[in-house]
Amino acid sequence: MTMSTTRPHDPYESPTDTGTDTDVAVVGNGPVGAALSVLLAQRGLRVTVLERRPRPYLLPRATSFDGETARLLAATGVGDRFGEITEPATGYQWHTAAGETLLDIAFSPTGRYGWPDANTMHQPALERLLAARAAALPGVTVLRGHRVVDLAERDDRVSLTVETDDGAARTVDARWVVGCDGANSFVREHLGVPMTDLGFSYEWLLCDVELREPRAFTPTNVQICDPARPTTLVGSGPGHRRWEFMRLPGESSAELNRPETAWRLLKPFGVTPETATLLRSTTYIFRAAWADEWRSGRVLLAGDAAHLMPPFAGQGMCSGLRDAANLAWKLDLTLRGLADASLLDTYAEERRQHVKESILSSVQLGRVICVTDPAAAAERDATVLAGPARSYGAGGAGCGEAAVGRTAAGVLGRAAGTGRRGGAAVAGEHGGRHGPVRRGRGGRLRAAHHGRSAPGARGGPVVLPGGPRHACGAPVPARHGPAARGHRAGPDGRHRHGRLLPGVLGRARRERTPGPPGLPRLRCRARHRGHRRARRRPARPVGGGRAGGGPHRGT
Repeated sequence: MTMSTTRPHDPYESPTDTGTDTDVAVVGNGPVGAALSVLLAQRGLRVTVLERRPRPYLLPRATSFDGETARLLAATGVGDRFGEITEPATGYQWHTAAGETLLDIAFSPTGRYGWPDANTMHQPALERLLAARAAALPGVTVLRGHRVVDLAERDDRVSLTVETDDGAARTVDARWVVGCDGANSFVREHLGVPMTDLGFSYEWLLCDVELREPRAFTPTNVQICDPARPTTLVGSGPGHRRWEFMRLPGESSAELNRPETAWRLLKPFGVTPETATLLRSTTYIFRAAWADEWRSGRVLLAGDAAHLMPPFAGQGMCSGLRDAANLAWKLDLTLRGLADASLLDTYAEERRQHVKESILSSVQLGRVICVTDPAAAAERDATVLAGPARSYGAGGAGCGEAAVGRTAAGVLGRAAGTGRRGGAAVAGEHGGRHGPVRRGRGGRLRAAHHGRSAPGARGGPVVLPGGPRHACGAPVPARHGPAARGHRAGPDGRHRHGRLLPGVLGRARRERTPGPPGLPRLRCRARHRGHRRARRRPARPVGGGRAGGGPHRGT
């Protein structure tokens, strides 16, 4: 958004000085904090970045960004150097243990945003580009080795108490503060902001590798849905690759988190000490959560400080950079007096719902991938392979947010994007497996193996968007048919017969949407009492039940 027609002063001149040290203090100098500081400084604002690490972190976290994010990053002035640090990804496939293709998404090198659909990168290289760009802007001051230990809001400013590596303390006064300080955010914890945590988490071994000789990987990104060991292979920029291996039930973290374990798991892929350098092998636990508040007075949250998501859709860093792009111009207008501070309330309104959908879609994908029960995996594979379409061409939705919806629609039968898949078997977290939902005779849905928990599920017929529909278009609730009759959930999340809702049903969308093409449509029978009720009033999806049920958090 260009505001040059409303600015009577130099573009690098700061707004009216109020005696503060800086207009915006950005806590954290990862990709989100660095991009935000550049976007603000390009608008003429004074920005101080407070980073606790004394030196740049030289190991990658994120490994790719989509075409939309490339466009947002290009707005910081680093787009002309993407060729130095990125490689376009050719596609993303999911394989069974036997090598059959469950899902095949092709990526275009010239996506609809003017950049490749998917760009693999080595994160330290991206951070170097952003750091060089920030150093070229007179409005940015980056203070490394400065840890924020306290903050207090005054009438027109926020005072931050900062400790340096040598133990000295100083105060930085800022008109606004943005916490971009990651998953363990001090800013968020200090404000006491609660998190909505979906309780979906697994531990994986992450192995970052630098190859000694060039190798071709086609497609670039592969998910091996092997119940013996779910495995991820992704590009990580020129000369770099990442393998991730899921910790199995009964396997200790200490056993998995050893270099010799990493080399043993990498060997079947032709990666050995003779062919590659292991830059890092460490375990991590992903989470699916978001902050319930993104603004508290003059303090805002962005990036991982505001939301955490599983890695399966590759939208973690991308979502954070969308936060930065949304926030930069709103802070600019507010600081210049061209908009009321209430404009910043729209930041959370716009970004939180968008992020929640990304997280929920990522969780759905994870429930399909993180299956270690051989019977459940076989059920999943048979369901997906029996469907009519598992391939998606390049150049359409891209690999960003639209592709998240498309992939989830394709594999889980959600009515979103261009997916054409039916319901797939899924599994829940360690310690409580939700059973697969499978399609029985005549296209009826039935729960195969009921799990132990479905937190927050509420009353009403269970309806899967994208599931089977009667010829008249009405959705068929999961309780239809002899195998699922009476599977109506009460406020405690249990069926009438006492069993719990399967996990896949816990994420039914709250609105009724038409099913994607290719799914069975069942013949209407007037004698079907459940359908007669559905014709008189729309079936109520999970999450839209009787008043008094809590918010649904089953995924």
